[in-house]
Amino acid sequence: MGVSHARSLTKPSGGKKKKYYRKRKKAWIGREPAKTTVGETKIKKVRVRGGNYKFKALRIEYANVLDPKTGKSQKVKILNVKDNPANRNFARMNIITKGAIIITEIGEAKVTSRPGQEGIVNAVLL
Repeated sequence: MGVSHARSLTKPSGGKKKKYYRKRKKAWIGREPAKTTVGETKIKKVRVRGGNYKFKALRIEYANVLDPKTGKSQKVKILNVKDNPANRNFARMNIITKGAIIITEIGEAKVTSRPGQEGIVNAVLL
């Protein structure tokens, strides 16, 4: 089933709206979420509107973690996902999104990047 950002054909009451008064537009096309998991790095390059590219991280192994006390960042291995406020089931499935709490080799960190759209995990040590 395709993902679309087109206007809904149902009213809040559950009734039907009139059919489209114009053709469907390419600008309304959506895509399935990347659902980035922990594992051997695998990145998908996707062309987006305007000719630009997004790098979807399907699996990611390392994160760039910033230590706020020292102001230095380092590349560390991701071990697990502890918590994900986007969806409680994401933590069980090891899915990384922005705001997720990940367990790394140097401690727990909060993800500040969007790995499904940027292809990289940046995090801040807690």
